[in-house]
Amino acid sequence: MVGFGRAASGLVIATVLAYFYAVRIALGDGNPFDYFGYFTNQTSLLASLILIATGVLVVLGRSVPPALTLVRGIITAYLLVVAVIYNLLVPGTGSAPPWVSALLHLVFPLLVALDWLLVGDRPRLPWRRLWMLLPYPVLWLTTVLIRGVTDGWVPYGFLLPERGIASLIVHIVGLLAAIIAAGALVWAASRSPGLNVRAAELSPHRALSAPFRQRSRSPGSDHPPVYISMAISSPDAAHASDSSCTALIHSADPIPVVPMAPRSTIGATSFSAAVTE
Repeated sequence: MVGFGRAASGLVIATVLAYFYAVRIALGDGNPFDYFGYFTNQTSLLASLILIATGVLVVLGRSVPPALTLVRGIITAYLLVVAVIYNLLVPGTGSAPPWVSALLHLVFPLLVALDWLLVGDRPRLPWRRLWMLLPYPVLWLTTVLIRGVTDGWVPYGFLLPERGIASLIVHIVGLLAAIIAAGALVWAASRSPGLNVRAAELSPHRALSAPFRQRSRSPGSDHPPVYISMAISSPDAAHASDSSCTALIHSADPIPVVPMAPRSTIGATSFSAAVTE
């Protein structure tokens, strides 16, 4: 359900953004640099694409690449800032219908944040990569300020050049500080266990071994949890020479292998689990 939920929510947001962009085109205001110049629209579109990608991977029972999870964490931090700034500092502004503003500035950021906090299928984000929150908003701010000077368009009033250098510096520093603070919360939340939904998302033939899974993570490691499972079968379990063992392990950490309770089958003893990251 988690994979389907992510993909569906991402598809809904992408559809809403595309629909209202089409409406603007019909009204003769189809400049994409204006519509997607808003930080809310940009980050919501990026978040929707990431949710669709990660949702499809989970549905297919595949591991989500760590780089994609890192980007999801970064986008989660951006959406937290979008929600806080809009609802506390500039509520009710903008030309979008009220339900669209509520969807993009409250409902969607809340769902993305709860997904990150409650679903434990993400690794611990390393603190040394917290700086990766900054390049995108710095590039966005630079582009917006250049446009403000050249053609007078800015998405938000507090970025108007005529407000003076001091005002711009205060707002820019405040925005970047808010992004770092939100990122620190997201990084810290990645260390919470959350709900282990991995077994529920497995395809049926792999889910049979889910009850026999063992979870391993070295203390203090930034690597994601590793699920180890082995399949051992033989006509006579007492003869090791007749046993076959298959295992696939994805981890940089040493993995202790813990024998599971045996399952009896006709003429064979099998120990089963699955090994996924």
